[in-house]
Amino acid sequence: MTKQSLKSMLDADLKGKIVLVRMDHNVVKKGKIKDTMRIDATIPTLLHIFKKGGMPILMTHIGRPFNKSTGEITISEGDSVAPIVQYLDTRLSLKGMIADCKAESSEGITDLTPIRAAIRNMQGGHADYIYLPNTRWFKGEEAKDDSAELFAKTLASFADVFINDAFGSWQPHATTVGVARYLSSYAGLLMQKEVAHLEDIFDSRRPMISIVAGAKFDTKIGPLSSLINISDYLVLGGVLYNAYLCVKYGVNIKGVGDDDKELASRFINELKDQAHKIVELSYVVESDSFEKVEEGSYRRICIADLKPGQELGFVLDADPKSLEDKTISSIFASAQTVFINAVMGYTVLFTAGSKAMYNKINENKASRKLFGGGDTIQEFKDLLPGEFSRAVNDANYYFFTGGGAILDAIEKGSPYAMKPVQMLLK
Repeated sequence: MTKQSLKSMLDADLKGKIVLVRMDHNVVKKGKIKDTMRIDATIPTLLHIFKKGGMPILMTHIGRPFNKSTGEITISEGDSVAPIVQYLDTRLSLKGMIADCKAESSEGITDLTPIRAAIRNMQGGHADYIYLPNTRWFKGEEAKDDSAELFAKTLASFADVFINDAFGSWQPHATTVGVARYLSSYAGLLMQKEVAHLEDIFDSRRPMISIVAGAKFDTKIGPLSSLINISDYLVLGGVLYNAYLCVKYGVNIKGVGDDDKELASRFINELKDQAHKIVELSYVVESDSFEKVEEGSYRRICIADLKPGQELGFVLDADPKSLEDKTISSIFASAQTVFINAVMGYTVLFTAGSKAMYNKINENKASRKLFGGGDTIQEFKDLLPGEFSRAVNDANYYFFTGGGAILDAIEKGSPYAMKPVQMLLK
């Protein structure tokens, strides 16, 4: 892999400058912060802007208020940045100000002039930083027409410098790509760190085992087809594994649709001489219900016993017994790099498979462990809080702030292929 360099904010002159900063603080749900990890990860960038004499305007998206089919934008307190500002103010003893931009219709916010008043307040010492309303409340943020360029150009006119620290916001929107066309643009400290660790996936210590799960095959088939090329072993979980089993063993699993089976068939056909890289988990958990767990309503199924035409109920977890298999244990024990973007079970009901998988990964103390995806990290934290606390201070572990960004880069074949990252290359 040819390594490239990002333009670093450490090289930017920020003294007295208005600094537009794109963060990935998409951690608010129904007006509450779910987990502060993504915010905490960007604090070094914010503090460094202050250290270099810059005046920051922060921005992030929250949720999905834009209806792609109707073009309408729904604005609600549940998707507000207010909890983020409150958290930053408390954590860092700062005074933030939310720019008073309001929407006049379902098209979203079009009047950006209140940003100018907020800047004057910041310059006058009445605020330490400005936070814009949810970027997806603005007309043009996710648009595919001229409104995107207009929004980006107008927003850029308020600032002197742009810093992108939103690794997890990999979509090419107005605030991740558009503004970079009009301002001197640099990578934030988190962005630099995330891309550097993404390089570890493409240029890994071998052997490398990748573990990927998901609820739909259509969002994962591209990354999987690329990931197997750079991995020595691949473990599947969730619907991905279920669809794989349906096709390979000719069985039917409740809840697995024809579209997932078709994509799984395509994936298997593309494997060719790499089929040996798939690590099949020997046992799964079949459940009679997708909604509740009762004694006698679920059971362990051995993959070796599957027969063509067999009808199975819901398969909602990998059974921990799979990880006791000598061959599988040996693969995990010898791995030098482990990339995991997976929750193995349907977590509302079954968590034993995920817990066993994370424990198996933790047993190999020397391996490089790269965790991607909010659900993956949250499940690790919930199931093994003690191990997680130790892991965050262990140099052999790294927790990415954006799982979708990693998979997008893997599918494109380069840690620099995401459009927001390309705008920051030297």
